[in-house]
Amino acid sequence: MEIFGVDIGGSGIKGAPVDLERGDLSQERFKVLTPQPATPDAVADGVKEVVDHFGVRCDRVGITFPGVVTGGATIRTAANVDKGWIDVDARALLSERLGGLPVTIMNDADAAGVAEMHFGAGRGRKGTVLLLTFGTGIGSALFSDGVLVSNTELGHLELDGHDAEHRASTKAKEDHDLSWEHWAKRVTKYLAHVEMLFSPELFIIGGGVSRKAHKFLPLIQGIKAEIVPAELQNNAGIVGAAMSASRA
Repeated sequence: MEIFGVDIGGSGIKGAPVDLERGDLSQERFKVLTPQPATPDAVADGVKEVVDHFGVRCDRVGITFPGVVTGGATIRTAANVDKGWIDVDARALLSERLGGLPVTIMNDADAAGVAEMHFGAGRGRKGTVLLLTFGTGIGSALFSDGVLVSNTELGHLELDGHDAEHRASTKAKEDHDLSWEHWAKRVTKYLAHVEMLFSPELFIIGGGVSRKAHKFLPLIQGIKAEIVPAELQNNAGIVGAAMSASRA
């Protein structure tokens, strides 16, 4: 069975076939830029372009979305894509655009977290584990003894009078031309706030910036929880999406 994972982000849409025995991509991923504005129809076209790129017939497709997804289908929030997504049945829209293929939809950080808990840095960990993805925004996936508490969206906690992701996301670092040291201070303040609320034993730091963990993780001080980079790095969402599709 050929299963694809597609990860919709605020800046890019990326995907690949996934080897679910290894928890890794079976081919090099393909990425297109997220259209601006990121309307449902435009993003659906981007998803189709990613899947069509591989030129093989897949059996099902798992797709992530950067917002709250309820009932495995309906979009409830759209912080980093067009607000036209709200209340859209994304599963129906994307299945139709992909020629009727079976499709699953889940929150992007939740998908990354599921992959990390099964194949990556959270493998075998009990207690409270929190994966945070730093990118266009900040996504979160909360686990209690390996069980996902879905759609937490902790990037929207208030930090210094703003959504935390407007202060501590990778995009905020780039937009404000912050040094690694300055950005690490903001991330530390955010982690301290989240730690106060949830007392996790482990923070897993994901998103594209996890490839550069050595540049900022050593600068984060005063957090009681263990902090580690995501092992699947920025492929975690693709793998988690495919895992969701395989279980549907």
